[in-house]
Amino acid sequence: MSDEVETPMPPRPLSDAARRALAEAEVRRIEIDAATKRPREILGRSGPEPIRYGDWENKGIASDF
Repeated sequence: MSDEVETPMPPRPLSDAARRALAEAEVRRIEIDAATKRPREILGRSGPEPIRYGDWENKGIASDF
């Protein structure tokens, strides 16, 4: 084992195509985040979303829709 510490190489400069791809990916991430945000539901149901399970349950009684 040597006591020498390896110095990391400086990162290579990105090509124009790589910079464009990274910018496009960032825009897509922002769009996806904006699309998944929902407004706060007032007086809505608590718990898991009923559509996920295919039925509504209210006071122990389940009904399909």
